[in-house]
Amino acid sequence: MTCKPIIIVAGEPNSIFFEIYLKTMSSKKFRSPLVLIASLNMIKLQMKKVNIKKKIRCLDFLRLDKYKLDNNYINLIDVNYNQSKAFEKISIKSNDYITKSFNLASKILKKKISNKFINGPISKKYFLNKKYLGITEYLADKSNSKKFAMLIYNEKLSVCPLTTHLPLKNVSKSINRKLIIEKVKLIDLFYKKYLKRKPKIGVTGLNPHCESIDINDEDKEIIKPTIKYLSKLKYKIFGPYAADTIFLKKNRNNYDVIIGMYHDQVLTPVKTLFEYDAINITLGLPYLRVSPDHGPNEKMLGKNLSNPQSLIKAISFLDNLK
Repeated sequence: MTCKPIIIVAGEPNSIFFEIYLKTMSSKKFRSPLVLIASLNMIKLQMKKVNIKKKIRCLDFLRLDKYKLDNNYINLIDVNYNQSKAFEKISIKSNDYITKSFNLASKILKKKISNKFINGPISKKYFLNKKYLGITEYLADKSNSKKFAMLIYNEKLSVCPLTTHLPLKNVSKSINRKLIIEKVKLIDLFYKKYLKRKPKIGVTGLNPHCESIDINDEDKEIIKPTIKYLSKLKYKIFGPYAADTIFLKKNRNNYDVIIGMYHDQVLTPVKTLFEYDAINITLGLPYLRVSPDHGPNEKMLGKNLSNPQSLIKAISFLDNLK
Protein backbone atom coordinates (compact mmCIF):
# COMPACT_ATOMS: atom_id res chain seq x y z
CA MET A 1 0.00 0.00 0.00
CA THR A 2 1.45 3.36 -1.01
CA CYS A 3 -0.79 5.28 1.39
CA LYS A 4 -1.64 4.10 4.86
CA PRO A 5 -5.32 3.27 5.19
CA ILE A 6 -7.73 5.49 7.08
CA ILE A 7 -9.46 3.40 9.75
CA ILE A 8 -13.13 4.30 10.20
CA VAL A 9 -15.44 3.12 12.98
CA ALA A 10 -19.07 3.62 11.95
CA GLY A 11 -20.23 4.09 15.55
CA GLU A 12 -23.92 3.95 16.42
CA PRO A 13 -25.61 1.61 13.88
CA ASN A 14 -28.90 3.51 14.07
CA SER A 15 -27.47 6.82 12.89
CA ILE A 16 -27.10 8.76 9.66
CA PHE A 17 -23.45 7.68 9.34
CA PHE A 18 -24.00 4.85 6.85
CA GLU A 19 -26.00 7.21 4.62
CA ILE A 20 -23.32 9.89 4.57
CA TYR A 21 -20.55 7.28 4.19
CA LEU A 22 -22.23 5.82 1.11
CA LYS A 23 -22.77 9.33 -0.31
CA THR A 24 -19.13 10.17 0.38
CA MET A 25 -17.88 7.03 -1.40
CA SER A 26 -20.10 7.84 -4.39
CA SER A 27 -19.10 11.49 -4.73
CA LYS A 28 -15.39 11.72 -3.90
CA LYS A 29 -12.14 9.93 -4.78
CA PHE A 30 -9.43 9.50 -2.15
CA ARG A 31 -5.80 8.37 -2.41
CA SER A 32 -5.83 6.58 0.94
CA PRO A 33 -7.74 3.30 1.19
CA LEU A 34 -10.70 3.56 3.54
CA VAL A 35 -11.25 0.65 5.92
CA LEU A 36 -14.67 0.61 7.59
CA ILE A 37 -15.28 -1.22 10.86
CA ALA A 38 -19.01 -1.86 10.97
CA SER A 39 -21.85 -4.35 10.61
CA LEU A 40 -22.20 -5.99 7.19
CA ASN A 41 -25.86 -6.61 7.96
CA MET A 42 -26.55 -2.96 8.79
CA ILE A 43 -24.74 -1.49 5.81
CA LYS A 44 -26.66 -3.79 3.46
CA LEU A 45 -29.95 -2.78 5.02
CA GLN A 46 -29.15 0.91 4.74
CA MET A 47 -27.90 0.57 1.16
CA LYS A 48 -31.40 -0.53 0.22
CA LYS A 49 -32.94 2.33 2.17
CA VAL A 50 -30.90 5.09 0.48
CA ASN A 51 -30.74 3.28 -2.90
CA ILE A 52 -26.95 3.40 -3.21
CA LYS A 53 -25.10 0.28 -4.36
CA LYS A 54 -21.43 -0.42 -3.72
CA LYS A 55 -19.47 -3.68 -3.75
CA ILE A 56 -18.28 -4.83 -0.33
CA ARG A 57 -15.01 -6.61 0.38
CA CYS A 58 -14.81 -8.26 3.82
CA LEU A 59 -11.35 -8.21 5.41
CA ASP A 60 -9.58 -10.10 8.20
CA PHE A 61 -8.29 -7.43 10.59
CA LEU A 62 -5.36 -9.68 11.57
CA ARG A 63 -4.12 -9.62 7.96
CA LEU A 64 -4.99 -6.03 7.13
CA ASP A 65 -1.42 -5.08 6.23
CA LYS A 66 -1.29 -7.95 3.69
CA TYR A 67 -4.13 -6.73 1.49
CA LYS A 68 -3.77 -4.61 -1.63
CA LEU A 69 -6.54 -2.12 -0.88
CA ASP A 70 -8.34 0.42 -3.02
CA ASN A 71 -11.63 2.30 -2.81
CA ASN A 72 -13.37 0.47 -5.65
CA TYR A 73 -14.93 -1.54 -2.83
CA ILE A 74 -16.19 -0.81 0.65
CA ASN A 75 -13.30 -2.39 2.57
CA LEU A 76 -15.15 -3.81 5.56
CA ILE A 77 -14.13 -5.41 8.82
CA ASP A 78 -17.43 -6.97 9.79
CA VAL A 79 -18.63 -6.61 13.38
CA ASN A 80 -21.70 -8.78 13.85
CA TYR A 81 -24.87 -6.88 14.73
CA ASN A 82 -28.18 -8.66 14.20
CA GLN A 83 -31.03 -6.34 13.35
CA SER A 84 -33.88 -7.07 10.97
CA LYS A 85 -34.85 -3.46 10.24
CA ALA A 86 -32.68 -0.73 8.77
CA PHE A 87 -33.43 1.55 11.69
CA GLU A 88 -34.44 1.17 15.30
CA LYS A 89 -34.37 3.60 18.21
CA ILE A 90 -30.95 4.23 19.69
CA SER A 91 -30.53 2.25 22.92
CA ILE A 92 -27.98 0.33 24.99
CA LYS A 93 -28.53 -2.68 22.70
CA SER A 94 -25.75 -1.47 20.40
CA ASN A 95 -23.17 -0.87 23.16
CA ASP A 96 -21.37 -4.22 22.81
CA TYR A 97 -21.17 -3.76 19.03
CA ILE A 98 -19.74 -0.22 19.37
CA THR A 99 -17.24 -1.30 22.03
CA LYS A 100 -16.03 -4.18 19.85
CA SER A 101 -15.68 -1.79 16.89
CA PHE A 102 -13.49 0.63 18.87
CA ASN A 103 -11.43 -2.25 20.29
CA LEU A 104 -10.71 -3.57 16.79
CA ALA A 105 -9.67 -0.11 15.65
CA SER A 106 -7.40 0.24 18.68
CA LYS A 107 -5.63 -3.04 17.87
CA ILE A 108 -5.03 -1.94 14.27
CA LEU A 109 -3.72 1.46 15.33
CA LYS A 110 -1.41 -0.09 17.94
CA LYS A 111 0.13 -2.28 15.23
CA LYS A 112 1.00 0.95 13.34
CA ILE A 113 -0.81 -0.25 10.22
CA SER A 114 -2.32 3.22 10.25
CA ASN A 115 -2.10 6.38 12.33
CA LYS A 116 -5.28 7.89 10.87
CA PHE A 117 -8.62 7.29 12.53
CA ILE A 118 -12.19 8.51 12.04
CA ASN A 119 -15.21 7.60 14.10
CA GLY A 120 -18.87 8.08 13.35
CA PRO A 121 -21.23 9.43 16.01
CA ILE A 122 -22.31 7.61 19.15
CA SER A 123 -24.96 8.32 21.76
CA LYS A 124 -23.44 9.94 24.84
CA LYS A 125 -26.58 9.04 26.77
CA TYR A 126 -26.44 5.30 26.11
CA PHE A 127 -22.86 4.44 25.15
CA LEU A 128 -20.84 6.69 27.45
CA ASN A 129 -23.48 6.46 30.21
CA LYS A 130 -21.99 9.33 32.31
CA LYS A 131 -18.63 7.53 32.66
CA TYR A 132 -17.01 9.89 30.14
CA LEU A 133 -17.83 13.48 29.19
CA GLY A 134 -17.53 12.61 25.50
CA ILE A 135 -15.87 10.35 22.94
CA THR A 136 -12.75 12.56 23.17
CA GLU A 137 -12.31 11.55 26.82
CA TYR A 138 -13.23 7.92 26.04
CA LEU A 139 -10.50 7.59 23.40
CA ALA A 140 -7.95 9.42 25.56
CA ASP A 141 -8.61 6.96 28.40
CA LYS A 142 -8.43 3.91 26.13
CA SER A 143 -5.09 5.07 24.71
CA ASN A 144 -3.70 6.17 28.12
CA SER A 145 -3.39 9.78 26.91
CA LYS A 146 -3.31 12.19 29.85
CA LYS A 147 -3.10 15.44 27.87
CA PHE A 148 -5.55 15.99 25.03
CA ALA A 149 -7.61 18.69 23.39
CA MET A 150 -10.69 19.05 21.19
CA LEU A 151 -10.03 21.16 18.09
CA ILE A 152 -12.92 22.04 15.79
CA TYR A 153 -10.90 22.68 12.65
CA ASN A 154 -11.52 24.84 9.61
CA GLU A 155 -8.66 26.17 7.49
CA LYS A 156 -9.89 29.74 8.05
CA LEU A 157 -10.53 29.51 11.79
CA SER A 158 -10.47 26.73 14.38
CA VAL A 159 -11.69 26.69 17.96
CA CYS A 160 -10.76 24.76 21.09
CA PRO A 161 -12.94 24.60 24.21
CA LEU A 162 -10.85 24.53 27.37
CA THR A 163 -13.53 22.36 28.99
CA THR A 164 -15.66 20.06 26.87
CA HIS A 165 -19.03 18.61 27.90
CA LEU A 166 -19.16 19.96 31.44
CA PRO A 167 -22.35 21.41 32.94
CA LEU A 168 -21.97 25.20 33.08
CA LYS A 169 -22.10 25.23 36.88
CA ASN A 170 -18.82 23.25 36.92
CA VAL A 171 -16.88 25.27 34.35
CA SER A 172 -15.44 28.05 36.53
CA LYS A 173 -13.89 25.68 39.07
CA SER A 174 -12.29 23.63 36.27
CA ILE A 175 -10.35 26.52 34.74
CA ASN A 176 -6.72 26.60 35.78
CA ARG A 177 -3.28 27.62 34.57
CA LYS A 178 -2.10 24.06 33.89
CA LEU A 179 -5.07 23.26 31.64
CA ILE A 180 -4.62 26.41 29.54
CA ILE A 181 -0.90 25.68 29.08
CA GLU A 182 -1.61 22.06 28.06
CA LYS A 183 -4.14 23.06 25.39
CA VAL A 184 -1.92 25.80 23.94
CA LYS A 185 1.08 23.47 23.68
CA LEU A 186 -0.98 20.76 21.96
CA ILE A 187 -2.43 23.25 19.46
CA ASP A 188 0.96 24.78 18.72
CA LEU A 189 2.53 21.33 18.18
CA PHE A 190 -0.30 20.20 15.88
CA TYR A 191 -0.10 23.29 13.67
CA LYS A 192 3.67 23.10 13.37
CA LYS A 193 3.78 19.33 12.74
CA TYR A 194 0.89 18.93 10.32
CA LEU A 195 0.19 22.39 8.90
CA LYS A 196 3.78 23.68 8.92
CA ARG A 197 3.08 26.99 10.61
CA LYS A 198 3.03 28.51 14.08
CA PRO A 199 -0.55 29.39 14.97
CA LYS A 200 -1.85 32.72 16.25
CA ILE A 201 -4.13 31.97 19.19
CA GLY A 202 -6.80 34.23 20.66
CA VAL A 203 -8.28 33.41 24.07
CA THR A 204 -11.70 34.37 25.38
CA GLY A 205 -12.43 35.34 28.95
CA LEU A 206 -14.90 33.42 31.06
CA ASN A 207 -17.08 36.29 32.26
CA PRO A 208 -19.17 38.68 30.12
CA HIS A 209 -16.85 41.42 28.81
CA CYS A 210 -13.99 39.78 30.81
CA GLU A 211 -15.31 41.47 33.94
CA SER A 212 -16.63 40.09 37.20
CA ILE A 213 -18.25 41.62 40.26
CA ASP A 214 -17.45 38.41 42.15
CA ILE A 215 -14.54 38.17 44.59
CA ASN A 216 -12.97 35.51 42.38
CA ASP A 217 -12.18 36.91 38.93
CA GLU A 218 -10.92 34.05 36.73
CA ASP A 219 -10.07 36.40 33.85
CA LYS A 220 -7.82 38.56 35.99
CA GLU A 221 -6.40 35.91 38.33
CA ILE A 222 -5.92 32.89 36.01
CA ILE A 223 -6.42 33.53 32.29
CA LYS A 224 -4.56 36.83 31.83
CA PRO A 225 -1.40 35.83 33.78
CA THR A 226 -1.23 32.48 31.94
CA ILE A 227 -1.43 34.21 28.55
CA LYS A 228 1.35 36.58 29.65
CA TYR A 229 3.49 33.60 30.74
CA LEU A 230 2.97 31.75 27.43
CA SER A 231 3.67 34.90 25.44
CA LYS A 232 7.08 35.16 27.15
CA LEU A 233 7.74 31.59 25.97
CA LYS A 234 7.26 32.85 22.37
CA TYR A 235 3.80 31.40 21.79
CA LYS A 236 1.67 33.66 19.57
CA ILE A 237 -1.14 34.04 22.08
CA PHE A 238 -3.35 37.02 22.88
CA GLY A 239 -6.23 37.91 25.19
CA PRO A 240 -8.36 37.46 27.10
CA TYR A 241 -11.04 38.94 24.87
CA ALA A 242 -14.77 39.26 25.35
CA ALA A 243 -16.46 36.24 23.78
CA ASP A 244 -19.26 38.34 22.29
CA THR A 245 -16.90 40.33 20.02
CA ILE A 246 -13.92 38.10 19.24
CA PHE A 247 -15.87 36.35 16.47
CA LEU A 248 -16.62 39.59 14.63
CA LYS A 249 -14.99 39.39 11.19
CA LYS A 250 -12.35 42.07 11.83
CA ASN A 251 -11.34 40.30 15.06
CA ARG A 252 -11.50 36.60 14.10
CA ASN A 253 -9.39 37.20 10.99
CA ASN A 254 -6.43 37.88 13.29
CA TYR A 255 -6.27 34.30 14.57
CA ASP A 256 -5.84 30.71 13.44
CA VAL A 257 -7.41 29.35 16.63
CA ILE A 258 -9.69 30.76 19.32
CA ILE A 259 -9.63 29.03 22.70
CA GLY A 260 -12.83 29.38 24.71
CA MET A 261 -13.51 28.52 28.31
CA TYR A 262 -16.42 26.18 27.66
CA HIS A 263 -17.97 24.11 24.90
CA ASP A 264 -20.77 26.29 23.48
CA GLN A 265 -18.82 29.52 23.93
CA VAL A 266 -16.78 28.66 20.83
CA LEU A 267 -18.63 25.80 19.12
CA THR A 268 -21.82 27.79 18.59
CA PRO A 269 -20.14 30.62 16.63
CA VAL A 270 -17.85 28.31 14.61
CA LYS A 271 -20.77 26.10 13.56
CA THR A 272 -22.76 29.20 12.65
CA LEU A 273 -19.87 30.42 10.50
CA PHE A 274 -18.96 27.16 8.77
CA GLU A 275 -21.89 24.76 9.33
CA TYR A 276 -20.75 21.33 7.99
CA ASP A 277 -17.42 22.69 6.79
CA ALA A 278 -15.60 21.82 10.02
CA ILE A 279 -14.15 18.69 11.59
CA ASN A 280 -13.44 17.60 15.15
CA ILE A 281 -9.77 16.69 15.70
CA THR A 282 -8.53 15.16 18.95
CA LEU A 283 -5.02 16.34 19.77
CA GLY A 284 -2.67 14.42 22.07
CA LEU A 285 -3.54 10.82 21.09
CA PRO A 286 -0.91 8.39 19.71
CA TYR A 287 -2.75 8.61 16.37
CA LEU A 288 -4.58 11.40 14.57
CA ARG A 289 -8.28 11.12 15.30
CA VAL A 290 -10.86 13.06 13.32
CA SER A 291 -14.63 13.01 13.64
CA PRO A 292 -17.31 14.54 11.42
CA ASP A 293 -18.91 17.36 13.33
CA HIS A 294 -22.41 15.91 13.72
CA GLY A 295 -24.27 13.49 15.96
CA PRO A 296 -26.37 10.36 15.24
CA ASN A 297 -29.30 12.60 14.15
CA GLU A 298 -31.91 9.93 14.76
CA LYS A 299 -34.70 12.14 13.38
CA MET A 300 -33.12 12.10 9.90
CA LEU A 301 -32.75 8.31 9.64
CA GLY A 302 -33.91 6.89 6.32
CA LYS A 303 -34.83 10.25 4.79
CA ASN A 304 -31.80 10.33 2.48
CA LEU A 305 -31.39 14.07 3.14
CA SER A 306 -28.27 14.16 5.30
CA ASN A 307 -25.31 16.25 4.16
CA PRO A 308 -22.00 14.30 3.87
CA GLN A 309 -19.81 17.43 3.74
CA SER A 310 -18.32 17.07 7.22
CA LEU A 311 -17.30 13.44 6.59
CA ILE A 312 -15.83 14.40 3.21
CA LYS A 313 -13.82 17.11 4.96
CA ALA A 314 -12.65 14.68 7.66
CA ILE A 315 -11.43 12.07 5.16
CA SER A 316 -9.92 14.69 2.85
CA PHE A 317 -7.95 16.23 5.72
CA LEU A 318 -6.35 12.88 6.63
CA ASP A 319 -5.96 11.92 2.98
CA ASN A 320 -3.78 14.98 2.34
CA LEU A 321 -1.41 14.20 5.23
CA LYS A 322 1.65 11.98 4.79
